[in-house]
Amino acid sequence: MKTKLIIAAYLLFTATLFSQNNNTNKKMTQSNFDTITLGGGCYWCVEAVYENLMGVKSVVSGFSGGKTINPSYEEVCSGTTGHAEVVQITFDKNVTSLDEIFKVFFTVHDPTTLNRQGADVGTQYRSVIFYKDEEQKQAAQSIINELKKAQIYEKPIVTTIEPFTKFYKAEDYHQNYYANNKNQPYCQMVIQPKLEKFEKVFKDKLKK
Repeated sequence: MKTKLIIAAYLLFTATLFSQNNNTNKKMTQSNFDTITLGGGCYWCVEAVYENLMGVKSVVSGFSGGKTINPSYEEVCSGTTGHAEVVQITFDKNVTSLDEIFKVFFTVHDPTTLNRQGADVGTQYRSVIFYKDEEQKQAAQSIINELKKAQIYEKPIVTTIEPFTKFYKAEDYHQNYYANNKNQPYCQMVIQPKLEKFEKVFKDKLKK
Protein backbone atom coordinates (compact mmCIF):
# COMPACT_ATOMS: atom_id res chain seq x y z
CA MET A 1 0.00 0.00 0.00
CA LYS A 2 2.73 2.47 0.96
CA THR A 3 5.52 3.47 -1.34
CA LYS A 4 9.10 3.29 -0.10
CA LEU A 5 9.12 7.08 0.09
CA ILE A 6 6.07 7.17 2.35
CA ILE A 7 7.52 4.48 4.61
CA ALA A 8 10.77 6.43 4.90
CA ALA A 9 8.86 9.63 5.68
CA TYR A 10 6.84 7.84 8.34
CA LEU A 11 9.94 6.47 10.05
CA LEU A 12 11.53 9.92 10.03
CA PHE A 13 8.31 11.55 11.26
CA THR A 14 7.94 9.09 14.13
CA ALA A 15 11.58 9.23 15.15
CA THR A 16 11.49 13.03 15.20
CA LEU A 17 8.38 13.14 17.36
CA PHE A 18 9.94 10.62 19.71
CA SER A 19 13.10 12.65 20.12
CA GLN A 20 11.02 15.70 20.99
CA ASN A 21 9.24 13.84 23.76
CA ASN A 22 12.07 11.89 25.37
CA ASN A 23 11.36 11.87 29.08
CA THR A 24 13.08 8.64 30.08
CA ASN A 25 15.84 10.46 31.97
CA LYS A 26 13.51 12.18 34.42
CA LYS A 27 14.50 11.40 37.97
CA MET A 28 11.23 10.57 39.64
CA THR A 29 10.92 8.82 42.97
CA GLN A 30 7.26 7.86 42.79
CA SER A 31 5.68 5.75 40.04
CA ASN A 32 2.62 7.01 38.22
CA PHE A 33 0.97 4.12 36.43
CA ASP A 34 -1.80 4.38 33.86
CA THR A 35 -3.58 1.99 31.47
CA ILE A 36 -4.71 2.22 27.84
CA THR A 37 -6.57 -0.34 25.72
CA LEU A 38 -5.68 -0.70 22.03
CA GLY A 39 -6.79 -2.90 19.14
CA GLY A 40 -4.47 -3.22 16.17
CA GLY A 41 -5.17 -6.60 14.64
CA CYS A 42 -4.12 -9.87 16.25
CA TYR A 43 -3.35 -9.19 19.88
CA TRP A 44 -0.37 -11.56 19.79
CA CYS A 45 1.40 -9.04 17.53
CA VAL A 46 0.60 -5.94 19.53
CA GLU A 47 1.40 -7.64 22.83
CA ALA A 48 4.84 -8.76 21.63
CA VAL A 49 5.79 -5.21 20.68
CA TYR A 50 4.69 -3.45 23.86
CA GLU A 51 6.29 -6.05 26.10
CA ASN A 52 9.61 -4.67 24.84
CA LEU A 53 8.83 -0.97 25.27
CA MET A 54 10.62 0.81 28.11
CA GLY A 55 8.21 1.95 30.80
CA VAL A 56 5.58 -0.70 30.15
CA LYS A 57 4.81 -2.71 33.27
CA SER A 58 2.41 -5.26 31.79
CA VAL A 59 0.53 -6.13 28.60
CA VAL A 60 -2.59 -8.30 28.76
CA SER A 61 -4.35 -9.71 25.70
CA GLY A 62 -8.14 -9.68 25.70
CA PHE A 63 -11.33 -8.33 24.20
CA SER A 64 -13.22 -5.02 24.33
CA GLY A 65 -15.98 -3.18 22.51
CA GLY A 66 -18.58 -5.91 22.19
CA LYS A 67 -21.88 -6.95 23.67
CA THR A 68 -21.21 -10.52 24.85
CA ILE A 69 -20.27 -10.91 28.50
CA ASN A 70 -16.96 -12.70 29.12
CA PRO A 71 -16.59 -13.99 25.54
CA SER A 72 -14.30 -16.86 24.58
CA TYR A 73 -11.70 -16.59 21.83
CA GLU A 74 -13.84 -18.81 19.60
CA GLU A 75 -16.88 -16.58 20.13
CA VAL A 76 -14.92 -13.44 19.26
CA CYS A 77 -13.46 -15.12 16.17
CA SER A 78 -16.99 -15.80 14.94
CA GLY A 79 -17.41 -12.06 14.46
CA THR A 80 -20.77 -12.05 16.22
CA THR A 81 -19.85 -10.60 19.62
CA GLY A 82 -18.76 -7.16 18.43
CA HIS A 83 -15.49 -7.35 20.35
CA ALA A 84 -12.07 -6.42 19.05
CA GLU A 85 -8.90 -8.25 19.98
CA VAL A 86 -7.07 -5.75 22.19
CA VAL A 87 -4.20 -5.36 24.59
CA GLN A 88 -4.51 -3.55 27.88
CA ILE A 89 -1.22 -1.81 28.60
CA THR A 90 -0.12 -0.65 32.04
CA PHE A 91 2.72 1.85 31.84
CA ASP A 92 4.71 4.20 34.03
CA LYS A 93 4.13 7.79 32.93
CA ASN A 94 7.43 8.76 34.54
CA VAL A 95 9.26 6.59 31.98
CA THR A 96 7.10 6.63 28.88
CA SER A 97 4.10 8.69 27.83
CA LEU A 98 0.68 8.19 26.33
CA ASP A 99 1.95 10.01 23.25
CA GLU A 100 4.77 7.48 22.89
CA ILE A 101 2.36 4.58 23.35
CA PHE A 102 0.29 5.88 20.44
CA LYS A 103 3.31 6.46 18.20
CA VAL A 104 4.34 2.84 18.61
CA PHE A 105 0.76 1.80 17.90
CA PHE A 106 0.64 3.62 14.57
CA THR A 107 4.05 2.27 13.59
CA VAL A 108 3.41 -1.45 14.02
CA HIS A 109 -0.02 -1.81 12.39
CA ASP A 110 -1.83 -0.43 9.34
CA PRO A 111 -4.58 2.00 10.43
CA THR A 112 -5.99 2.31 6.90
CA THR A 113 -7.38 -1.21 6.42
CA LEU A 114 -10.94 -1.60 7.65
CA ASN A 115 -11.55 -4.65 9.83
CA ARG A 116 -8.33 -6.37 8.88
CA GLN A 117 -4.59 -6.56 9.34
CA GLY A 118 -2.89 -8.50 6.58
CA ALA A 119 -4.48 -11.93 6.30
CA ASP A 120 -6.40 -11.48 9.57
CA VAL A 121 -9.86 -10.38 8.48
CA GLY A 122 -12.94 -9.55 10.55
CA THR A 123 -14.32 -6.89 12.85
CA GLN A 124 -12.34 -8.44 15.70
CA TYR A 125 -9.17 -7.21 13.97
CA ARG A 126 -10.28 -3.59 13.62
CA SER A 127 -8.04 -0.66 14.47
CA VAL A 128 -9.40 1.00 17.59
CA ILE A 129 -8.36 3.08 20.59
CA PHE A 130 -10.51 2.71 23.70
CA TYR A 131 -10.08 5.82 25.85
CA LYS A 132 -10.94 5.92 29.54
CA ASP A 133 -10.81 9.70 30.03
CA GLU A 134 -10.65 12.98 28.16
CA GLU A 135 -6.84 13.08 28.25
CA GLN A 136 -6.59 9.80 26.38
CA LYS A 137 -9.28 10.84 23.92
CA GLN A 138 -7.55 14.11 23.08
CA ALA A 139 -4.12 12.47 22.80
CA ALA A 140 -5.50 9.87 20.38
CA GLN A 141 -7.19 12.48 18.24
CA SER A 142 -4.07 14.64 18.27
CA ILE A 143 -1.76 11.98 16.86
CA ILE A 144 -4.29 10.99 14.20
CA ASN A 145 -4.49 14.65 13.19
CA GLU A 146 -0.69 14.80 13.02
CA LEU A 147 -0.55 11.72 10.79
CA LYS A 148 -3.19 13.15 8.48
CA LYS A 149 -1.43 16.51 8.28
CA ALA A 150 1.87 14.83 7.43
CA GLN A 151 0.09 12.80 4.72
CA ILE A 152 1.79 9.62 5.88
CA TYR A 153 -0.76 7.30 4.31
CA GLU A 154 -2.12 7.06 0.81
CA LYS A 155 -5.50 5.95 2.18
CA PRO A 156 -7.68 7.43 4.96
CA ILE A 157 -7.05 6.37 8.55
CA VAL A 158 -9.97 4.23 9.75
CA THR A 159 -8.89 3.88 13.39
CA THR A 160 -11.85 4.57 15.66
CA ILE A 161 -11.65 6.35 19.02
CA GLU A 162 -14.22 4.84 21.38
CA PRO A 163 -15.00 5.13 25.09
CA PHE A 164 -13.69 2.23 27.16
CA THR A 165 -16.38 0.17 28.87
CA LYS A 166 -15.13 -3.32 29.68
CA PHE A 167 -12.04 -5.46 29.18
CA TYR A 168 -12.16 -9.26 29.21
CA LYS A 169 -8.88 -11.11 29.58
CA ALA A 170 -8.28 -13.78 26.93
CA GLU A 171 -7.49 -17.37 27.82
CA ASP A 172 -4.11 -18.05 29.44
CA TYR A 173 -2.58 -19.64 26.35
CA HIS A 174 -2.97 -16.29 24.52
CA GLN A 175 -0.87 -14.43 27.07
CA ASN A 176 2.81 -13.89 26.20
CA TYR A 177 2.10 -15.82 23.03
CA TYR A 178 5.12 -14.75 21.01
CA ALA A 179 7.54 -15.28 23.90
CA ASN A 180 6.22 -18.80 24.36
CA ASN A 181 5.86 -19.74 20.69
CA LYS A 182 8.66 -18.02 18.77
CA ASN A 183 9.15 -20.94 16.39
CA GLN A 184 5.51 -21.09 15.28
CA PRO A 185 5.01 -20.09 11.60
CA TYR A 186 2.65 -17.20 12.47
CA CYS A 187 5.19 -15.81 14.94
CA GLN A 188 7.99 -16.06 12.40
CA MET A 189 6.11 -14.67 9.41
CA VAL A 190 3.80 -12.07 10.97
CA ILE A 191 4.96 -11.07 14.45
CA GLN A 192 8.72 -11.09 13.93
CA PRO A 193 8.66 -8.48 11.10
CA LYS A 194 6.59 -6.15 13.29
CA LEU A 195 9.08 -6.55 16.11
CA GLU A 196 12.00 -5.86 13.81
CA LYS A 197 10.36 -2.67 12.55
CA PHE A 198 9.62 -1.56 16.11
CA GLU A 199 13.18 -2.29 17.24
CA LYS A 200 14.60 -0.33 14.30
CA VAL A 201 12.48 2.78 14.75
CA PHE A 202 12.44 2.85 18.55
CA LYS A 203 15.85 1.38 19.35
CA ASP A 204 16.39 3.91 22.13
CA LYS A 205 13.12 2.93 23.80
CA LEU A 206 13.74 -0.80 24.18
CA LYS A 207 13.86 -2.49 27.55
CA LYS A 208 17.37 -3.47 28.50
